[in-house]
Amino acid sequence: MKNYKSLLILIAILFITSCVQETHLKTITFKVDMRGLENITNPGVRGQFTSPAWKELVPLTDENKDSIYEAKVEFQAAQYDIKFKFVNNDEYELQNQPNRSIKFEYEPENFTYEATFNTPEAKTTKK
Repeated sequence: MKNYKSLLILIAILFITSCVQETHLKTITFKVDMRGLENITNPGVRGQFTSPAWKELVPLTDENKDSIYEAKVEFQAAQYDIKFKFVNNDEYELQNQPNRSIKFEYEPENFTYEATFNTPEAKTTKK
């Protein structure tokens, strides 16, 4: 009886530990073209990858003054994709439209995501 309990406990432990997915490093450089926008204030990106999700703003900066705002983020993920939107003056772009997304493979990845603010089309380049 003791051996039976020990075997059940061992099987349960193996089952539980094998259900945990390994995470992989995801690196994303966000670039958003904000030319033509007036009153660019506190531009950023919010999404599933922040903690807490959708609450934390990742600031975007325009170091070379070309009106293309950028930020680089790194995080560990085991998920298939992320959803996000760009923000200006605490207001989300693409109101009443689907979120932007990047699909992942189950491996470490490095992306550049380029878009124009409030325009759904975008270019995702995997490095």
